[in-house]
Amino acid sequence: MIRKIIHIDEETCTGCGLCAAACHEGAIGIVDGKARLIREDFCDGLGDCLPECPVGAITFEEREAPAYDANAVQEAKGRTDADGKPHAHPAGGCPGSRPMRLESPGDAAPVRTGKPVSRLGQWPCQIRLIPTRAPFFDGARLLIAADCTAYAYADMHEDLMKDRITIIGCPKLDAADYTEKLTAILRDNDIRSVTVARMEVPCCGGLQRAAENALKASGKFIPWRVVTISADGRILE
Repeated sequence: MIRKIIHIDEETCTGCGLCAAACHEGAIGIVDGKARLIREDFCDGLGDCLPECPVGAITFEEREAPAYDANAVQEAKGRTDADGKPHAHPAGGCPGSRPMRLESPGDAAPVRTGKPVSRLGQWPCQIRLIPTRAPFFDGARLLIAADCTAYAYADMHEDLMKDRITIIGCPKLDAADYTEKLTAILRDNDIRSVTVARMEVPCCGGLQRAAENALKASGKFIPWRVVTISADGRILE
């Protein structure tokens, strides 16, 4: 039958998983780092997934497709594993990775309360999870930080994260080259400045190199600096 169904542009898709989490029917899954329509008969054509995509990779199309099978959807939702626990949702993705802007407390907050406050300006913050385009990148001062820096440097929030959009990663643990993702973020958004916060250990050089290569590949001139932190919590720059 000819009916309305979603179409996912895999070239544009960043694999964030937000569409999969928004699909209550389980029609979308993350395969090889990209969102895919894995069950056409599970797609009801209502498009709950469309507004969740931060890069506009999902659209409607009308084409030949099997009819929506509500009974099959309900059966899949009711499945249980051998141990009696609910069967894992076939869509994948994590609702907790939904992009959002966080309101940071005012400058006087630490003085007024006597307690440290968070300066994280957005969610998510992991490089692997963050979309390449998002409203919080507009006019942002970007902090690209190695995971360990926040644990080693006690004043990380006030000295480095405050008034910045912070994204974090560890190229050694992720076994990934962040260059392509960082290039897209710098190229496709109005980033005003870049600060790279790394540890003094050699493996953190991968994060710095990825940021430097991304700055070159973006084709933009963006002011940037590197802050190196020692294992005992001192800034070495």
